[in-house]
Amino acid sequence: MLFSRPKSMKVLGLIPARYASTRFPGKPLALLGGKTMIERVCEQVEKAKTIHQFAVVTDDERIFKHIQKLGHPVFDSNPAHQSGTDRCAEVAAEFSDFDLVVNIQGDEPFIQPEQIDLLVNFMKKSDFKIGTLAKKITEAEKIFNPNIVKTVFDKNGKGLYFSRSPIPHQRGFDEKDWITKGTFYKHIGLYAFRRKVLLEVAKLETSTLEKSEKLEQLRWLENGYSIGIKETHLETVGIDTPSDLEKAKKKMNS
Repeated sequence: MLFSRPKSMKVLGLIPARYASTRFPGKPLALLGGKTMIERVCEQVEKAKTIHQFAVVTDDERIFKHIQKLGHPVFDSNPAHQSGTDRCAEVAAEFSDFDLVVNIQGDEPFIQPEQIDLLVNFMKKSDFKIGTLAKKITEAEKIFNPNIVKTVFDKNGKGLYFSRSPIPHQRGFDEKDWITKGTFYKHIGLYAFRRKVLLEVAKLETSTLEKSEKLEQLRWLENGYSIGIKETHLETVGIDTPSDLEKAKKKMNS
C-alpha cells in the first residue's frame, strides 16, 4: 500500500525494525493498547503530509509477515546490518527517484506526524545534508538520564555534539540547580537524509566517539558531515525496555 501526494521534493519514509534487541527482544511486535508498536508507528507515518511513500525495513520474518498482514509495504534487509541507517540505505539505493529519505525509529509509537513534517520542511528550506529534531528539556532528572540523548547546536541550527551525559556542563552549580542555570535539549531520533548522503554515511567505519557514546550520529560528525537540528515543542516517548512499555501503557490508560 503506497500513497502519493503532489510534491516538489520526493520524500521516502523508512521504518527500520529488528526483532533482536539486547534490552527488549521482539520490541516491534510488543502490544501497546491493543496494537503492536510497529503498527502504531506506521499509522503515524501514514498521517504525515510530507511523506510520499513509506515502508518498513526488517530482517525478521515475523515482523515482515505482520506488516504484510496490516497491508503496509515492507522490505527484507540484510541481517548483517548493524544499524537502522544501514537498513534504510539498502532500500534507498533502489529508489533513485527520491530526493529525501526519512528514517523513523520503529520504537517510537508516539512520534507525531507534525514532527515528521516539521523535519522535512526544515530540510526543504536548508542546505543541511542530514537533519534531526531536538526538544527543550524541562524536567531535571532527564538531564542526567543516560538513556536520553542530549544535544547542543549553534545559532544556525548546526549540531555541535550529541551525548548521553549532561551537556552543556554547568560549572560551579549543584546538579539540582542545573535545570535553572542552563538550557538543555533532548535529541529526538528522527533523521532526514539527502539520499546520496545516506548512501555515503552507510559506508563509513565505526568511529571513536561513536564507540564511546554508542551514538551513530557521532560517526557522521567525526567524518565531517553537518547535522541540522530543528527544535520541536512536541514530546516523543521512545520505548527502550519492557519497563518503558509498562509506563507507556499506564500513560495511555490514565
